[in-house]
Amino acid sequence: MRAGSQASWGRIVAAAERDRGETGNGIRRSRIVVRGTVQGVGFRPFVYRLARALDLAGWVRNGPDGVVIEVEGSAANVAAFAPRLQAELPPLARITALAETPVRPEGAAAFVIRHSEDGAQPTALIPADVATCERCAAEVADPADRRYGYPFTNCTDCGPRFTIVETVPYDRARTTMRAFTMCPACRAEYTDPLSRRFHAEPNACPECGPHVWLAFVGGGPPSPPMPGGPPDLTPPDLGGPGGLPEAASVIGDAAQLLRAGLVVAVKGLGGFHLACDARNPDAVQRLRAAKRRQAKPFALMVRDLAEAARHCQITPEARAALLAPERPILLLPRREGSEIAAAVAPGQRHLGVMLPYTPLHRLLLDAGPPALVMTSGNRSEEPIAHENEEAAARLAPLADAFLFHNRDIRTPCDDSVARLYREELFLIRRSRGFVPRPVRLPRPQAAVLACGGEQKNTFCLARASEAILSQHIGDLDNAETFDYYGQAIEHFRRLFRTVPTVVAHDLHPDYLSTRYAAEAARQGARTIAVQHHHAHIASCLADNGLEGPVIGVAFDGTGYGTDGTLWGGEILVADYAGFRRATHLRPVRLPGGEAAIRRPARMAYAYLLDALPEAEAEAAAQRWLPGLAEAERQAVAWQVRRGVNSPLSSGAGRLFDAVSALLGVCDTADYEGQAAVELEIAAGDEATAAPYPFAADDGSLDLRPAIRAMLRDRELAVPVATIAARFHATLAEAIVQACRVVARDTGLERVCLSGGTFQNVRLLEQVVSGLEAAGLQPFWHHQVPPNDGGLSLGQAVVAGAMLVA
Repeated sequence: MRAGSQASWGRIVAAAERDRGETGNGIRRSRIVVRGTVQGVGFRPFVYRLARALDLAGWVRNGPDGVVIEVEGSAANVAAFAPRLQAELPPLARITALAETPVRPEGAAAFVIRHSEDGAQPTALIPADVATCERCAAEVADPADRRYGYPFTNCTDCGPRFTIVETVPYDRARTTMRAFTMCPACRAEYTDPLSRRFHAEPNACPECGPHVWLAFVGGGPPSPPMPGGPPDLTPPDLGGPGGLPEAASVIGDAAQLLRAGLVVAVKGLGGFHLACDARNPDAVQRLRAAKRRQAKPFALMVRDLAEAARHCQITPEARAALLAPERPILLLPRREGSEIAAAVAPGQRHLGVMLPYTPLHRLLLDAGPPALVMTSGNRSEEPIAHENEEAAARLAPLADAFLFHNRDIRTPCDDSVARLYREELFLIRRSRGFVPRPVRLPRPQAAVLACGGEQKNTFCLARASEAILSQHIGDLDNAETFDYYGQAIEHFRRLFRTVPTVVAHDLHPDYLSTRYAAEAARQGARTIAVQHHHAHIASCLADNGLEGPVIGVAFDGTGYGTDGTLWGGEILVADYAGFRRATHLRPVRLPGGEAAIRRPARMAYAYLLDALPEAEAEAAAQRWLPGLAEAERQAVAWQVRRGVNSPLSSGAGRLFDAVSALLGVCDTADYEGQAAVELEIAAGDEATAAPYPFAADDGSLDLRPAIRAMLRDRELAVPVATIAARFHATLAEAIVQACRVVARDTGLERVCLSGGTFQNVRLLEQVVSGLEAAGLQPFWHHQVPPNDGGLSLGQAVVAGAMLVA
């Protein structure tokens, strides 16, 4: 080769090496963009340590799209970096996408953490709040540690995240912790790559961090009954913020109040709880009276696993769920002989139990009663209180004292609630610890805001291949809740800097979420109405990463149908873009509308009038519905006959209400779903019983034969538990048979189960087992609840599919 040709070839080789991010001496440089939950979880410190271990130079920083990394060093070490990055993640980090490209080496000599980069369209995920890790808990319990007894101890593996973030990228200056300047000791930890508090944004200690104080309602130490008057919001001057004597004495004083049977409003991670000694019947009853909550169970927070095991049956799966970083309230079978007051969960066989998830809660339980009622700091149907002044005004009539702190909560967040089903977590309310963790979607889609339903509301922002559901908002028919709903949507839009292409909403014209969408339409937004039960099935599809079509079983209380009637016992053939109604429960009149939902006895009489001649129905009502007075019976009969204020409803929830009342289990509901919950309890440990007869013709599932058979069993004094078990078996068999017919006619084998009725794990298991025995493939929810708390996910993916279609 001639000299000129050799020179040209050398230039070509050098250019190729530069394109590969290499130099002639084997040095290579790569740029890596990582998306997922990679901010606020110790990811940058982990990257720093890994780069140092591989002798790589370069930098890492938070960016609007995630974490951006550049590494430079030997080709072998650069090649090893990305695989090890994915294999050795910190416990809370999750990678959803990683892109690596070669860049030109710069001759870098060290690896550094750079300041975060702002941007216009971030896709980085905000981490959820995380329960206190064991290392932080050990420090709080160690008298020799400088954080001994400090209630706000945290590190990169635990502590507040979502509830304190104001905007992204996730840095201290963009959280409510910006109000606290780190002391030299905390700053040294924050800047030390070998410390687990390296770039831990909420890092704090007794010298520089938030602090607690106790305020009495009425201005002085309380004694029952609850005194009036607002508490003093001014923290006392005790010689410096967060000093140990302050925290220890304040929490100790609060613990003594709880031991004395008083109610303390405790500011926690996502809002205030109302706390009292769960073993003290008088304290629990006083709290019930104050909250105007007659029967709905209270949640418990217990000191540790040993205390949980004293009151509940704990399986290995339950133990893992209780100890998980999310720390949900877990519904567990109650042990015989438990000291928990009966008024905590009247008539229930399960207790809702959680373990402490902040140092403040741990310290309070160590010093006070080992089991506390920890119920949301609100009156029924109101949003949870989360600001000190707001809580003082709203909760003073409910509490004797307040345990305040001065770390602001940017986003209130209720506790999550779950059961175990087939040894896995089965969510009933998805909130603290899970939000805003995204649900990965099976297909990319346009940006959609889904408004959710009226009850158990969540909303959802879907974009690209992920859907981000909000925390539990609650029932929108409360004015304060609806006001907060709008504020929360705007916060999510800013936080995730997402401009929706379309606003999806429920088909029901009177839902407040629908009215929110209508207002968006008046401001120029495009809106798409999504039928309620179609959204449920689409939610289950997305939850399981499935494409349709599938057979969809959507059973719940009420949802507006395309024919203007109320649906709720639906078997559909559905995909994301559309559905058809294959069959459904036979519709029955809903006498008095909402009044029938609050009074299951009214619903029971409506079912009697549908199943029997009127004279026989009247006689049966007189005998089996003693709480339904003659005047009310006459009013119900008139409404049903005339169709006045009694819309047709095929809702499975209303069927449960009717049977619950007919069996004498629940004739008046104090909370939504009470009659169905208590009917499941009534079936008890009764083995799966033979189903009652039913009919399946004329496009509907007709359970009138079952109603008549149940009445005969009542006449024969068959135990209520047996009848309740047979009812569950009947409904399960009707669902399975209907699915078999649809499968035969369509060739479909996959069946999605959704809707609030499938919170009933007895029914769920019988349906799942029946479908499996029939050779069908059932799917249920794993990441979002089957109830209306998961509805917004379904609305979002349906709207995305309709945009494409």
